[in-house]
Amino acid sequence: MRIATERSAILRLVGTIVGMRLTALEEERLLIFTAAELARRHRAAGLRLNTPETIALICDAMFESARGGATYTEIEEAGRTAVSAAECLEGVPALVEEVRLEVLMDEGTRLIVLLDPLGQLDAAGGIVPGEIIPAEEPLPQRPDQRIRRLRVRNTSQRVVRVSSHYPFHRVNPRLEFDRDAARGYRLDLPAGGSERWAPGEEHEVDLVAYGGASRPT
Repeated sequence: MRIATERSAILRLVGTIVGMRLTALEEERLLIFTAAELARRHRAAGLRLNTPETIALICDAMFESARGGATYTEIEEAGRTAVSAAECLEGVPALVEEVRLEVLMDEGTRLIVLLDPLGQLDAAGGIVPGEIIPAEEPLPQRPDQRIRRLRVRNTSQRVVRVSSHYPFHRVNPRLEFDRDAARGYRLDLPAGGSERWAPGEEHEVDLVAYGGASRPT
């Protein structure tokens, strides 16, 4: 919302200064040019480009090529040569799978579609956003920590959830269990996990002692 507001303010300021009104297409062109200029500044400073900067440079190059009267093939080539994968942050080539842009040519408006404008992912190398990279060596086993099993009952009329690393003796007071025994312990779950109790539900859970200096003796 803030970006859209700032964009509108900038475009209104430009229109006021030059004493003219811009069409929606002209506003989009001005926005792409501004983003491309920022990307060029970052590239000149030796910074690797993020996804918006990469797309802005590709689109700006195709707009300029079309403005100069280039053919469809020449406009495509201008977009493909605007940025190389080596100039981008890792993962950007995988995100920029396709760029679609409408440009004004001598024969009218044409849609330019670039597939893999930064080259095939295998050729570009680097990471894929969201991919899981297994460790080369097995992760160390969890150090010896005390485990306790407690029976917990939900006396509330609502569902109660407890996240993995929350101090268990401080959980919702509607959960009934031996809180003194739970002091210094948390749920024995991976980070981000949680345990759920339906209204009136009762079941056992495993608790593990905190690591570090705060672990109970």
